This record gives sequence, C-alpha cells and structure tokens, in this order.
Amino acid sequence: MGHSLLCMMGFFLLSTVICGNAEDNITHSQDADEEEEQTTSAQRDEFGVNSGNSNLKTDSTTAPIKPTVAVQPFWTQIYSGETVTVRCEIQGGEGAQWTYEWSPAKINTPPTSNEYKITVTESDSGGYSCRGRRSSSWTEWSNNITLRVIAPPEPTVFLQPSGTQIHSSVIYRGENLTVRCEIQGGEGAQWKYEWRAAKLNTPPTSREYTISGATKSDGGGYSCRGKRDSSWTEWSDNITLTVLSPSNPTVTLHPSWTQIYSGETVTVRCEIQGGEGAQWTYEWRPAKLNTPPTSSEYTIIRATESDGGGYSCRGRADRFFTEWSDIITLTVSSPPEPTVTLHPSWTQIYSGEAVTVRCEIQGGEGAQWMYVWRRGQINIHETSNEYKIITATESDRGGYSCIGRRGSFYTQWSDSITLTVSSPPKPTVTLQPSWTQIYSGETVTVRCEIQGGEGAQWMYEWRRGQVNIRPTSREYTITVTESDSGAYSCRGRRGSFYTEWSKSITLTVSSPPKPTVFLQPSWTRIYSSVIYSGETVTVRCEIQGGEGAQWTYEWRRGQSSIHPTSSVYTITVTESDGGGYSCRGTRSSSWTEWSDITTLKVTVPIEPTVTLQPSWTQIYSGETVTVRCEIQGGEGAQWTYEWRPAKLSTPPTSNEYRITVTQSDSGGYSCRGRRDYVLTYWSNIRLTVSSKPKAELRADRTAVPVGGSVTLTCSVSPSSSSGWKYYWYRDGKSYEAVTNGETSVSEGGLYSCRGGRGEPVYYTEDSESVRIDTTVSNRPVVTLYPNWSEIYRGETITVRCEIHGGDTEWDYEWETNSTIKPPNQTEYRIRSATSSNSGNYRCKGRMKSSQHKTTEWSDSVTLTVSDNKPSPVLTVSPSWLSPGASVTLNCQVEHPSAGWSFYWYKVVPDLKTYNYKSSSYELLPDGSGTAQDSYIIHGQTHTAGYVCRAGRGDPEYHTDHSQPKFVWSADVHSAASLTVSPDRVQHFTSDSVSLTCEGNFTEWRVRKFSEDGQLYSVCRRMTGSTCNIYTSKSDTGVYWCESGSGEFSSAVNITVQNDGNGPILVSPVHPVTEGASVSLSCSLKTQKILSNVFFYHNDKLIQNDTRGELNISAVSKSDEGFYKCQYSGRESAQSWMSVKVTGPSSSPVWLMVGLVCGVSLIIILLLLLYRCRRSKYSCFTRSIQSESHSPGSSTNHGVNQDETHVYDSVHPGTNNLYESVMPVEDNRNGSDEHQDVTYALIELKNFEKKRKHHKPEQSAVYSEVKTGAAGTVTTVSFSVCTEMCHFIMLQLIIGQHGV
Repeated sequence: MGHSLLCMMGFFLLSTVICGNAEDNITHSQDADEEEEQTTSAQRDEFGVNSGNSNLKTDSTTAPIKPTVAVQPFWTQIYSGETVTVRCEIQGGEGAQWTYEWSPAKINTPPTSNEYKITVTESDSGGYSCRGRRSSSWTEWSNNITLRVIAPPEPTVFLQPSGTQIHSSVIYRGENLTVRCEIQGGEGAQWKYEWRAAKLNTPPTSREYTISGATKSDGGGYSCRGKRDSSWTEWSDNITLTVLSPSNPTVTLHPSWTQIYSGETVTVRCEIQGGEGAQWTYEWRPAKLNTPPTSSEYTIIRATESDGGGYSCRGRADRFFTEWSDIITLTVSSPPEPTVTLHPSWTQIYSGEAVTVRCEIQGGEGAQWMYVWRRGQINIHETSNEYKIITATESDRGGYSCIGRRGSFYTQWSDSITLTVSSPPKPTVTLQPSWTQIYSGETVTVRCEIQGGEGAQWMYEWRRGQVNIRPTSREYTITVTESDSGAYSCRGRRGSFYTEWSKSITLTVSSPPKPTVFLQPSWTRIYSSVIYSGETVTVRCEIQGGEGAQWTYEWRRGQSSIHPTSSVYTITVTESDGGGYSCRGTRSSSWTEWSDITTLKVTVPIEPTVTLQPSWTQIYSGETVTVRCEIQGGEGAQWTYEWRPAKLSTPPTSNEYRITVTQSDSGGYSCRGRRDYVLTYWSNIRLTVSSKPKAELRADRTAVPVGGSVTLTCSVSPSSSSGWKYYWYRDGKSYEAVTNGETSVSEGGLYSCRGGRGEPVYYTEDSESVRIDTTVSNRPVVTLYPNWSEIYRGETITVRCEIHGGDTEWDYEWETNSTIKPPNQTEYRIRSATSSNSGNYRCKGRMKSSQHKTTEWSDSVTLTVSDNKPSPVLTVSPSWLSPGASVTLNCQVEHPSAGWSFYWYKVVPDLKTYNYKSSSYELLPDGSGTAQDSYIIHGQTHTAGYVCRAGRGDPEYHTDHSQPKFVWSADVHSAASLTVSPDRVQHFTSDSVSLTCEGNFTEWRVRKFSEDGQLYSVCRRMTGSTCNIYTSKSDTGVYWCESGSGEFSSAVNITVQNDGNGPILVSPVHPVTEGASVSLSCSLKTQKILSNVFFYHNDKLIQNDTRGELNISAVSKSDEGFYKCQYSGRESAQSWMSVKVTGPSSSPVWLMVGLVCGVSLIIILLLLLYRCRRSKYSCFTRSIQSESHSPGSSTNHGVNQDETHVYDSVHPGTNNLYESVMPVEDNRNGSDEHQDVTYALIELKNFEKKRKHHKPEQSAVYSEVKTGAAGTVTTVSFSVCTEMCHFIMLQLIIGQHGV
C-alpha cells in the first residue's frame, strides 16, 4: 500500500510537468508558424508573386532576366599557362547591384565578383555558367560556355634546300637553304617567333629565313619557339644542318679488269662519292674521247691495243667543280693460251684417291674467266678453272683439255693430259729384331711395307691399338718402354688417299728384370745381412722374370768388380768380407739395372754403454743433456758410432752429442760402434723430456695479520725432480734466492717465484703471482636495499658494501658465486634482476692510498632471484551471499611481509574472449596500493568476480593477476538471472538440462565453476539465450550467466548423480520465499518414487512414513539447510535449500495505523533532530542486538550460515548509504528464549537543498529486512534532498512494518 501511495504521488507530479511542457510547446509552435508565414509573404511580395491575396496583381508579361558568360580573349583554342578572363554580363540589369554565383562551384571566389582571371591548366577545361542575385531574387542560369584548355603545341624546324638535296639537313657548300618554324595545331593563332642559335641575325618574329651560298659556318643546330600574348611554347627539338664539300671523283672500269684482250668490250665510268643526289655534268681526259662532255660513262665496244692508256674525269654542279680524279690505266693485249695440269702431279692414281685437273691461262690471271672442259671428245659440265675428282674410279681415266671464256671472248683449246687409275696396294708391318719378349730400354725397328706401291711417294700413318702415333716415315726405331706395348698397324697416304690398314702385329714390352742379391748363411742368422765372423755365406744374383733368357752376370763389392760371369758364389766370412754387394745381367747389348746393394756386415761380440750427463731422471724441455756412447774393451780401436733414432743429425764418428731438449726428444737412445764393416752390438737408454715446468707458489694465508707473517712455499712438480734453487720476487723485483722452497714475509705485496738448476742455469716459468695484503681493522658489511632476501625476475635491488670507521677512501672488491660479477664499486644496482644474479655476495675494501692494505672479507649475504613471477592467491568469504552481506577478499603472496601493496579489481565479463583479461578488470574504489592484504566490500547483492595483484619497489614491480574468484548470489530478482529446466538441483547423467539466461541483454555466456575448482564456458554455441547440456558427472558445479554488457546473473547449484541406480532429491534451484509452500520428492532415473521415502534435514531424519513427498506448507528460515532422501537403502546427494526472508504483508487497517503512528513519529523525530543539531552531532546510532537463528553448516557449496558479518561503507564521500546488520546471540539472562521485539534504526542525512539530477546509484536507498525465528531487526539509512522526502520515506517504513 505504501508503494501504491508513492506511485500515485509520482504520477500526479509527472502529469503536471508533462502538461505544462505541452502547453509551452503549442504556444512556441504557433509563434513559429506565424513568423514563417510573414517571411514567406514578404518574399512573395518582393518577387511579385501572388500568394493568394485577391488585392495583389501579377505582371505576367515580364520575362525573367538571363545573364551571358563571355571569355576574353575569345580564342577558340586556349593553351595551358595562358591567362583568360571569364565575365558574367546581365543585359538590362546594368543599374542594379548584383552579386554573382558561378558554376562550377570551385570558382565562387569572391562570391560577388562578375569576372575573374584564370592562369589556366588543363583541369580548368569545362563549361562555365553564372547567375545574378539582387536581394533575395535570382536570375536564371546563363547558357554554358565551354573553355577548352590543352597543352601548348610544340614547334618543329624544317630545312628546305634550294637545289636537289642529299638529305633535308645536308647540303653542299654554296647552295641556298630556307629555315622554317612550323607550329602544328596552332595555325590559327597570331604567333611571334624566337630562334636560336645566336648567330641568326634575323628579326625575332620571323617564321622563316633563307641562307644564300651556304658555308661550313652555317652548319649547326637550329630550334625555335612561338609566343602568343605572354604564353610561350616549348623550344622545338634541335635540327642539325650539315654543309658538305663533295668528294673527289673516281674512274672505274666495268668489268674491272685492268687487262683487256683485243676484241673485248669495256665501260669507263666517273663516280662522285657523296654526290649522288646532285645534277652533275662531267669532263674527261684524254681529249681523244669523242663523247658528250656531260656523260658519266662511255663504252669501248671492240677494244684494240690503241685503246690502252690512262683515263681521268671531274664533275661540275652549277658553278662548282670537283678536282680531277686519279688516273686509271687500261691495258689491251693479245689473248693467252690455256694449259691443263694434274694436282697432285701423279700420272698413276689409285681408285678412291682424289685428283684435281686444273686449267691455267698464262697471262690472264687477273681476268674473270669461265672454263669449258672435255675428256677425250666428251664435254664435262664444269665452268671453273679446275675439275675435282673426289673419289677416282677406272672410268675417270682418259685425256683432259680446256678452253677459257670471258664475256663473249674464247681462248684456244689446251693440249690434252692423260690420267691413269688403278687398284690400291695393301701394307704389311714387320718388327726387327723379331723377339716376342722385349724389355724396356731395348731398341726395336717397326717397318711398313707396301707391295706394288714402291714407286709412289707415300706418307705413312701409324697406330697402336686405336690410338694414332706420330711417325710418318716408312719405318721408325723405338728404344722401348712399357708404354710402347700394343698392337701396331699402318697405312699409306698419298695426298688425301689412304690405303687400307695393315694387319696388327703385337709388341710386348715389360720392365727389364731387376736382379736381387741374396745372402744365405750356412746356419742360424741374427739378421739377413749381419753375419758373425767365421760363418759361411752364399751370395746369389737372381733375375725375376728373366729366367728363360741367356744372361751373363757382373758382380761388385763396393766399387770393385768380382766374379764377372757367375750367378752365385760362396764365402767363408772374415772381417774383410764385409761390404755392399750388387749385380746386373746382360743380354746382347742390353743390360739390366744394378741390383740394390745388399750389405754384408760382420759382427764382433762387443757391447757399448749409453750414459746421460747430468743423470737426472726428470729432464725438462729447454735443458741441455749430453748423450755418450762408451765401448768397454775397445778403447784402442778407431771406432765410428752409429746412433738410433735416425733423427739425430750428428757426425757418425762422434761418441757423444749435446741436446738442448724438447718434448719430441723423448724416447729410447741406442748406439753401436763400427769399424769398416765390423759392428758391435746395440746398447740402449731411455730419455724422458717433460714440458717446461712452472713454479707453484702457495701461501698459508693471503693477508698478514697485525704483528704476524705469511709463509710462502715455492715448488716444482713433480716433487721427485732434484737440484732446484728457488728465486723470490716482490712487486716484480728480486727479493731473495734460497735453496729450499719456503720463506716468511711480513710485508704486503705481489709475490712470485721460479726455480733454476744446472750450468748454465735453466729456469722454470714464473709462478702465478700471489697478492699478500696487510689487514686493517675496519670491517665491511653487505646490505641489500630493499632488504628482501628473495626477489623476482625484473625487480630492482641494490647490493651495497659499507665500511665503517675513519674517513679512508676505498676501492671495493666483490666476491660472488653468481654468474654475473658486480663492478668494483661501493654498490651494485641490479635494475632488472634475473636468476643469474642469485648467489652469495661478500666484499672487502682496499685502501686507495695503499693498495696492499685491505679489510677482511665481509660476511656473505644471500640474494635469491626467482624466475617465476609470483601469482597471488585470492580467497573470497563467503562464497554464497546473503542479501546485503559484506564480502571479504584476501590476497596471499609469498613472503607477505616483504613490502607488498595490493590492488583490487572487479571482473567485467567480455564475451569476445574465453578467459577474463586484465583489460576488462575494473579497479575497486580505494583499491589501488592498499597496505593491507584484505579488502571488505559492503552491501554486495549480486554475483560478482574479483582479482587482485601486488606490487612493491621503486620502480614498482607487479605480480601477475590472481585467478578470478567469485561470490555467488541466488537472488533471482537481479537484472540478470539464470533459470534451469527441469527446475531442480539434482539430475541424472545424460539428462537434458536447459540453462536459460534472462534479462534485458542480447548476448550471453554460461559459466561453470566445477568441483575441481576450474572455470569453464559451458556452451560455445547457444540457442538464443539458452544453453542445452547433456549431463555427466563432470557437470556438477555452480552455474551463472554473463551478459555482453558485463553483467553477472544469479547463480545456481547443479549436482549430477553418477550412480545410475541411486535416487536424486527433487528440490527447487532458487531460494524459496518465506511463507511459501514447497514440496520435496525423491526420484529414480526411470520413475518418480511415490512411497516409503526417508527425508533428512541437516542429516537428521524428519520423515520416514509411507509418503513419497516432503511437503512444507509455509517455509520459514528454520527450514533452510541441507536435504537428502533415502530409498531402498540408497541415498541421494545433499542439496541446500535457501529461504528468502520478506516482511509481513500490508493491509488497509495497518496502513491507517501506520499513518497515525507516522505522524507521531515525525513529531518525535523532529525533536530528536533538533537536539542532535544543537549537540553538533550529524546523526545518532544505536546498536541493537537480537538473536538470529540460522541452522546449517559449511559445505562444498561455499555457504556458512553461522557466519557473523560487520558491514561498513567503503565509499566515503559519496551519497550512498549501506545498511549494517550484526546478528549475535543474547545470553545476558542466561536463557535461550528469544525476545519478541522489533527495532528500527533510522539514520537521516540532509544534503544540499539545491535540486540536482543524480544517477540512480548516487542517490540509492538500500533497505534489507531479516526475519529470525522470534524477532526482527531492521536497520534503515536514508539519503534525502528535502525534509518532505524524510516524511514520505518514513511513512513507507511505518506502512511496511505495520507500526
């Protein structure tokens, strides 16, 4: 009823406003119509138009004025770049004050001008028209005048010679020429002309001029251009004039024979090169020529010897004469006789050969002859001077003769020559000597014999196998090698004629066998060539591969010949038989090579000894060693020494040598003595050479303590090496030399050492330097700023080394096991840390004034840089909202005390992306950089999602955003809601369930929060606003809708029964309104259960009779909780049934009571407000407690009905007021009874009295009523604009509660 009263008052006020506005609009509309009518009438009067008033008259005989467009100058052809004036003329309107409008619109500049000038381009082409306006009266548009603008034409220069021209731009010296400038396409225009080159002394406006009697100086380039008004054409292309002097004439003969025979015809011609186009007349010498003087040629019909002599000519054109030509001589003689010859000149020709029969005319070599041939009395079709027989046959035999013809002149027949053709012979190849086995180095003659061709002059061609070889003679001699082996054949060639190839003969050439000397001892040998004195040995010469030949042998020992013919002989060895033995064999005059020398050495039983000086077991590269060979018992003999390995380049007679050794000299060394061919045994010793050693320096500490010393130890590895003396150095200068490797120092410095031994002294390499410092008492400390032991990749941190005490200036030294080393400065700023910066850091200082004075190392500080960007974890409490309850957000970050500040965001759905993006997060009020890791939201009524992140440092480093967390509201009266069909919480697997999003939005998305804590989009494709699913166990979860405009709907629980044989509880999805009836039932997959169902409330059995349903006729808050059913021993899952509490219904009686009580309350409230203001309080607040009973427990649905909440405003400074409710237990009287008391707490605030239009959320009024089992607590806060609003709101409150 209170709502109805408020609506009636609002409707009355709205009607009053609307009606008032409507009357104003009607009045304004009438005024506008009258004004428009007056304006229209005035216009009709001005133009003389009858508007319907019978008192006005119209002069229908007056014609409208029409302007004319004129162009100045009025040329039919306008060129780009010229200036044109366009003028609008109104005939008969001269006295009027006109403004003008032009078409096209681009030329309306200025708008009142009747003319304008254009320097035209081609884009200015087109039609132009105009009209005039006087006051508000317009003339008609003028007729269009078309302006055509084209690119200016290009001129062309023409040259016109006066006489016959060689070319339009080429004339002869002395001729006349006209130069003309023509402009194509510009014929009608009045052009002026300009010429270049500057040499033209002609008027600048002349179109043409004439050159009389051209000279060389008149040659060159000519160009011109035209001018009309101020516009110029481009310059014409250059045309070049060439003035020539004609060439000297030349006399030629046709035909061009200088030798003419009596009776022949010849033409003499005068030719002038380069003067072909001119009109020439000619003059000839000698004077005997009785021919017309202008003829360029004449013909001598039957020449005689008297026509011989020299001829010359010259030409004349107008007044110009050429020079006389050179003289050409004509000789006339008696005709010659031909002669026939053969080429080649053999009278005997073989079938297949080629022969040429040639006709030669002696004395007629320069003439162009044609020839006639005959064989016997038969003519041959050949006109050249020779007749070629390519492949002769016996039919080509006979006598050949010829005559010559030139023009109509013939010689006499030549004498005949006879050609004879016979069959060709066949060659044969022979070898001398005819041995089948030939050795390299022996001499062989290969001969080609042609039977029956002995008298011919043959050339020979040879081949070995299929490869031609060079000799051309009948025979050739070869000192053979193995490459000469092969099958040899030949053929004869005479001219281009070849005989057949002969049959092949095979020549086999092998390497001459090389003899080998073998020594064969009579008993066991040590080496094949080493024999002990007194043994018997057989020396044998064997020629491998030459066994069949009759060899004789030659022997030698050293250079002395022995036993010249025997292949073997035997020796009883003495020391004198030692030496080198070799042999060779001979056959005919051919010798084999000498065999390799086989040395026979006679060994005597003496063994030498090899020794090393010095006798150190360990020798180093660079040291000098003497190797000595000593022969015991052979002191009186003259020994020479032989050493192994062979690399020793030492004189063979030396018994010792010195080596400055390298590592390559390591190895075994042996020697033996030799006296002629008498040898001792070999001795042996091993030498080991190591690389040059490096001294090693060790210190028992690196800093000298106050009053103490540091012990330095120098050594050479291996420790078994001996003979060392040690040399010490400090700061690069010699310090001392000691025989042992240990010394004590008490001064700081840079120390090194090396070892030396031998004479001259051999030094090791210097040791590595060791810095010995002197310790000072100052103590360094490493600090981190900020002091975070663990930071994250990308953060900034400073590692600082601080040394306290005194004003000493320090150089800093850092030591760390991180991969990136700090610079030697007092602090190391890491701007973007990575895991490479992780490690232990310690430092020490070194005095700048004394580099050997240092502090001790500081204690290590550990810095840990994590590559994993931290992700905060957001928790929300509670997960399910009671209407108006507050929500607490907690953001957890690793190391929460490490300087973090927190940022809080609200999730705004974006249907374009699957997951929520940071770009769609909205920062919550006062949610930027809070020091606390929790955030409380008061008065939350709808489903919402939240995220958080943390930041710290300078510049600030931010974590990732947390995963979104949600708080769900089951309120179905929100702007967006989700309904489920069938309307129940529990479903069987494979059930078809429809989820429908409702609200004033067109785009939707359904979300699910599953049991495993994952967030899903349920339907990729929705049917309108409905999502259809076929349930499975994984579909258990919380569902809600998200709209395209970023709204969340109410949320619902859906539970899927995985047990196909178990029951489900049929209970409503949405909260049940208090006082309404509800029916719960139990159902199997195949049927609804009608009887014998047990029902449980919060695990307590509440019904176990035969009924199949649990009916609650009037639901109260105590009925809220978890329900489940049981049938035949099988239980359903639990489902939460929520009860929505509402106030009692209103009635007319209660309304009247409320009005009476309301008036009384207003009086009381006004008194209270007056007192409140006097006491300078803006409001008063009373806290009233009452007991509220809300059974239930926390479940996987995230609902805890026993939570206690405190709500405060989180929007200070705004006009929003949030209610505060605190349900607590009241046990002050020690009893569990509830107090049946209704309390009302009202807070009134008076803001600005000036009327403003606010957005709904800025002046919203929030009210919430919660009804417990036995009491009601109501808290109301108001934001009002006037005292009247206080009164109306108060009446509503009183009416709703029946007070």
